[in-house]
Amino acid sequence: MIWNLPNILTVLRLLAAPALAVMFLFFTRPYADWFALILFVGAAVTDWFDGYLARTWKQETKMGAMLDPIADKAMVVIALMILVGYAASHWIPWLVLPATVILFREVFVSGLREYLGDTAGTLKVTKLAKWKTTTQMIAIATLFSQGIFEHHLGIGGLGMDREFVQGVLAGTVEDTQGLRFYFEGMVWSGRIGLWLLWLAAALTLLTGVDYLKKALPHLRETG
Repeated sequence: MIWNLPNILTVLRLLAAPALAVMFLFFTRPYADWFALILFVGAAVTDWFDGYLARTWKQETKMGAMLDPIADKAMVVIALMILVGYAASHWIPWLVLPATVILFREVFVSGLREYLGDTAGTLKVTKLAKWKTTTQMIAIATLFSQGIFEHHLGIGGLGMDREFVQGVLAGTVEDTQGLRFYFEGMVWSGRIGLWLLWLAAALTLLTGVDYLKKALPHLRETG
């Protein structure tokens, strides 16, 4: 492997994927949320940066081309696993469903590429697929930020249940601790994150159908 800067950034992004989960093993919330958000956003930025540098400096390599989509998928899959894991205790189907669509598509397309082998070049990354990845990254980062609002200054541990939060937001409960800003941030980051995740799931489904159509000529039985 050629250790140029674009490839180093790609490898660091690949290593950052499992590090997301490690943050929640060794740190309590909201620190784990902060570290995971910073790590995820940093990896998302390098996703654009390493590709730009490789093209600009004429340093594109086969290893980099292979590792880049793997790093993207690893980041998204592990981040979704973390988000769904924390949502599971509250059973939030509106988060689980789009996450399921995204994970299913990634497995399906990876299987197609593996089966096609030398003809996998038929499934080249499209502009729509790049928009899909960008939307996934923004949605996941926004959902991570919800955890930060939720646990800011120990809010999650002060016994502030759903009724208390709704009461503060509705104005029926006196906000003696000045928590309304954090509750609003928590609610809106969650809503925006979910909307973006559903949009990402729709784009993910479209790209999956597109790749399947391109692969069909190679899947037809002959003789």
